[in-house]
Amino acid sequence: MAATETQDKETQIPTNLRLLLILEEVARRGVAVKPSDLIESLGLAKPTIHRLLQTAEAEGFLQRDLDGRSYGPGHRLRLLSVNTMSSEHLRTARLAILRSVAEQVGETCNLAIPDREGMIYLDRVETKWPLRIQLPVGTQVPFHCTASGKMYLSTLRQKTLDGFLSAGNLQPQTERSLTDPKSLRAEIQRISENSYSTDDEEFMTGMTALAVPVQDGQGRLVGTLSVHAPTQRHDVNSLMSFLGILQKGADELSALLTE
Repeated sequence: MAATETQDKETQIPTNLRLLLILEEVARRGVAVKPSDLIESLGLAKPTIHRLLQTAEAEGFLQRDLDGRSYGPGHRLRLLSVNTMSSEHLRTARLAILRSVAEQVGETCNLAIPDREGMIYLDRVETKWPLRIQLPVGTQVPFHCTASGKMYLSTLRQKTLDGFLSAGNLQPQTERSLTDPKSLRAEIQRISENSYSTDDEEFMTGMTALAVPVQDGQGRLVGTLSVHAPTQRHDVNSLMSFLGILQKGADELSALLTE
């Protein structure tokens, strides 16, 4: 884009809107964004882009990626996303879907979203059985040994997944936890091909789980819908009978994001 075109376009964007457009673009892309990408897509001048990125980083709305040049969502932008998802109207509609799924499967259902260190339970509808797994809303669970977490890992870019697997943070939660990067990579590949994930007592002894992706309008994972059950009632194979119900619920949750 020529300098004069950039200057003309920049003057058409109100000053108080420019930072919001940058945050919107970073969130829309779903990957770390370089300043040059923002200059091209938004038509703002290079000094303006760099100044606004520095401000957003200093205030915690954006943070540098591992390469030191790209930017992704910071903790305040992620918190803004969670608070937006938790607004009364959206949460009421989400809980109605979760309750319907929970009633059909007869077990606890969860909606989880990814954070930097693990999956966080955003909503939860408990089973009516006296024997249940206690994982309240707000609980953060690891990526590598949970159905929801492995589902998220299966959607990562190869370079990002490589970095995660080589970081050495695959701590065992039970004797069934996958802590070997090669074995976990093979599991993640199967999940990517099948579009569902399981947890066979990998996070908690005596608990199984099944998770499916909740996607936005661009087909990107924004969360997971899962069912948890004690092994006394369901093993992984019997949980698979609920796959269609979970997928239908996930489609309904995805539709809320595009209304």
